[in-house]
Amino acid sequence: MTASEETENTGESNRQSSTPSAEPTDDLVSTHHTITANGKQLSYTATAGRYVLREESYTEGKFDGHVAGAEVFVTSYVADAPESSDRPVTFAFNGGPGAASVFLHMGLLGPRKVVSGDAGQLAAPPYGLADNPETLLAHSDLVFIDPVSTGFSRAVRGGKAGDFHGYRRDIESVAELIRLWTTRNGRWLSPKYLAGESYGTLRAASLAEHLQSKHGLYPNGLLLISTVLDMGTIRFTEGNDLPYSLFLPTYAAIAHHHGKHGERPLREVLDEAEEFASRDYPWALRQGARLSDEDRAEAVRRTAELTGLSPDYVDRVNLRIEHLRFFTELLRDKRLTVGRMDGRFTGWEPDAGGEHLSDDPSVSGLLGAYSAGVNHYLRQELEYSNDLPYEVLSMRVHPWSYEDFEGMAVTATDKLAKAMRSNPHLRVHVGCGHTDGATPYFAAEHTLAQLEIPRELRDNIEVRYYPAGHMMYVHEPSRIKQSADLAEFVSR
Repeated sequence: MTASEETENTGESNRQSSTPSAEPTDDLVSTHHTITANGKQLSYTATAGRYVLREESYTEGKFDGHVAGAEVFVTSYVADAPESSDRPVTFAFNGGPGAASVFLHMGLLGPRKVVSGDAGQLAAPPYGLADNPETLLAHSDLVFIDPVSTGFSRAVRGGKAGDFHGYRRDIESVAELIRLWTTRNGRWLSPKYLAGESYGTLRAASLAEHLQSKHGLYPNGLLLISTVLDMGTIRFTEGNDLPYSLFLPTYAAIAHHHGKHGERPLREVLDEAEEFASRDYPWALRQGARLSDEDRAEAVRRTAELTGLSPDYVDRVNLRIEHLRFFTELLRDKRLTVGRMDGRFTGWEPDAGGEHLSDDPSVSGLLGAYSAGVNHYLRQELEYSNDLPYEVLSMRVHPWSYEDFEGMAVTATDKLAKAMRSNPHLRVHVGCGHTDGATPYFAAEHTLAQLEIPRELRDNIEVRYYPAGHMMYVHEPSRIKQSADLAEFVSR
């Protein structure tokens, strides 16, 4: 990537010393760059900075004006090609809640990527950056959004950040940012895509319906990476046996990676695990005390073989393997744990007798590289100046409000189904990692199968699988394949 040729400041680059009475303003900075993508030189403009989000305010029916509520940090990339409404634009964000967009931004989609290494071959500090020849920018303009209290995004002075820390207000604020960016950049007639990872997939599904019903802004497609659309499929709550079945194929994939299935092909192991998790295993769990000794012994045997755990352990936990317990138990004899986000990663456990791992090695192993990369990149290469800490994984958003779902499981399946029924051209791409222990692929399959849509709309959904975890793109072969899959999807 060439050095920046020009910098355009459209606001103060650092407003931390502003007076309490100062009205917040956008502080966008634009720089110009080139990159070789797909063998061709691509020139583009990067714009980084915070957009002030305002809401119409009324008191007793009287209009008070547009009141600023939050300053949302955005990094956008627009190709310097002749203006054309045919070029797509993709709005991207991560999940958490509490994660900034840096992982999709600098791990998979953007023009520059973090050099993090991978499981067993992690990069050492101070890390580094490299061009991303497979960037989605070759096929679509990109807009990366950091929700309030992540990245550099904050509530305005005197505002309440907690007002944005919840399902509904998060959807409304991100939707307003998308509407604002689309309007200011004259992109209402451009194909538009929403890309989310993890909780960001639930956000994207809900956003699709909200943008359509609230603003009449109809997306062309959703890019759902490490998908969870129904929290009931992944939360091990009392009386909910569904997650035990939906996690089992992922347990089998992780066990296979660590040699628990010998020389058997992964696909063979997954086929067996999926069949067992679909029929015999949930049946055995439902039987409870009605399960005969013979049937119980068979269920214990098969569960143990597939997960790589001992029959004694499976029996003692009553056939129900909670995910954090699995990550702690699988390699206990080696005093190692496996990662929740990516079961290919391992970590040494100081308390080898504990029930739950004390640290997720697939998070701690990558966090330093992404934090160093984004802090250098935004300030030095994109020339955005701000003394605030860039919150990669913010705990400030908790407790996250799910008041819309009181007494119910948190789900966006109804929103996605409604969006697809209202917009039959809406296509959905789902990317799953086999060793993802946070949002297991079999749970995503289960949820998609429950969508209340006409049979003909099921052809709008495609699912792709990768031999890695939650951030499957840290595995280089997966990153290259996934980049090609996404490029094909938005270019179709």
